[in-house]
Order: sequence, then C-alpha cells, then structure tokens
Amino acid sequence: MAWTEAYQYAGKILGKHSSVANGLANQHQDSNQADANLPLKARIGGVLQLQKTPFIRAISQGSLIAMPDDGNCLIRAISRVRLEIAGSLYRYYLNTGDQDANESFVQLYQNEQGDISEVMYYQRLTRFVPETIEDQQAFSGEAGAGLGDRTYSLWRAQLEAQFVDNGLDAATLANNLNSIFGDSDQIDYSRDAGDPNSEFVAPFKAQESRIDDAIGQHGLLQDIVFMPYSRALDGLRESLLISTEIVRSRDGDTSRREIHVDFMIGIPVELDRLLIQ
Repeated sequence: MAWTEAYQYAGKILGKHSSVANGLANQHQDSNQADANLPLKARIGGVLQLQKTPFIRAISQGSLIAMPDDGNCLIRAISRVRLEIAGSLYRYYLNTGDQDANESFVQLYQNEQGDISEVMYYQRLTRFVPETIEDQQAFSGEAGAGLGDRTYSLWRAQLEAQFVDNGLDAATLANNLNSIFGDSDQIDYSRDAGDPNSEFVAPFKAQESRIDDAIGQHGLLQDIVFMPYSRALDGLRESLLISTEIVRSRDGDTSRREIHVDFMIGIPVELDRLLIQ
C-alpha cells in the first residue's frame, strides 16, 4: 500500500481526510531525534546511491526528471512528514534548495509493519510565490477548486520562465522546451488521490519537520498543503507533486516565515536500486 492509499483509508475510517489532528505531533519523535533509527539506517552525512537505470529510462520516454548529479549524493537533511496515516513518511534531502542548488529528496513510506512499500525520487521543477489572496486560496484548495482539481496542466510558458531564470541560452532553451512539449503548449496530469470522477478533492494537509544537522540545531518547520498528480509514460508513471509550503520557522527563528508553491517532478525507485552507506 502506497502512502496516498494509506492516507485515504485513514480518512474513511477516522473521518479526518482534510485536516491535521491537534495531537498528531505527539505521535512522532521530536525533531531533534530525527537522525536516529531511520529506515535503511540513514543519517545526515550518509552517502545515498541511486542507480541510473530508472532515470535513463524515464528521460528516454520524455519525463521532465533530470539525471541526479553524481557529485551530489550526501544526505544533507532529513525530515518527517506528519500525516494522518498508519506508518511514517520520511524525506532524505540531497539538496534542501536553500542555497543555489535545486531541491531534491528521496521520499520513503514505511508501513505499520516497518516495511518500506514506496520509494520516490523528487526534484524541484519550479517554484511559484502566491502573492494574492486568490492565488493562495487556489493553491490551498480553500475555494473548492485549484489544488485538488481532477487534472492539472503544466504550460510551456511556465517552464520557459524557470529555464530562463536558470541562465540557459536561447538555443538550449528552445531545444529543452521542444523535447518536452513538442508541438503542444501544455502537459496534462491526472490527480493521484480520491475518486477519479470527482472534479475536486481537498488536498492533503501535513506538517514537515526537517533537520539539517544531526543534533537538530538547524532546520525548518513548515505546514504543507499538497496533492500528487501523475501522467503515464511508456510503462512508467511520472509524478507531479504540487505543494504549498508555509514555513513557520527556520533554525527556531519564527520571524523567518514565508509561503511558496513547489512543483516537484518524481519517479518511483525500486528499493533494491537504492543504497545508503
């Protein structure tokens, strides 16, 4: 069972599909303990190795995923995502995105029996800052539409702006966009949760506690409102995780608050293709 299925099952049983329970944090370890007793014996500073085969296959089929950097294999941060589900959701960050490097992480879902039943690799495709009330409502699902709609489309112009920000020259920009979109101006994704016939499903709400060092001195705490979407490639599903992140504190400093929307591209990774040393 994947974490999205576990979440929906818990929502049916508990009747709490769209809100985070007040006492949920008490069911998890404190954030300063997040570097201990982790799946696959992960730790900050550990080396995470991913086989390239799934990425080569995905890219050859037109996925937006980029090949992970060989020189970027250290686990730089670890987080726990607190959800109303049986089991635990972890993220092992290869890049936090706080500096110039693009954010990327491996996400693991560990079920109640302690088995890892889903592993995904995600990297940030683009980031959007919702500056108006209307944008914030759309990307929080508060208006009953937007994030949580049955489908979502990535537009050529949306990615073009991101590529320009990354400093690509005109020729490289055109080649990248043409390889992604071809003759189309958009790529369509379907919602990966809820009744596929429902026009809208309330997005998931959770809290993420991330630590950037083993003793928990540095890190962040944020509320996240998110929905997974996907599209079918040849024998593979590419995930588009849209996540509104409301940063509550950084390094314990509550004055460093912000809100942004991250668009993360991901592909599934087989557990036997993942090694942590």
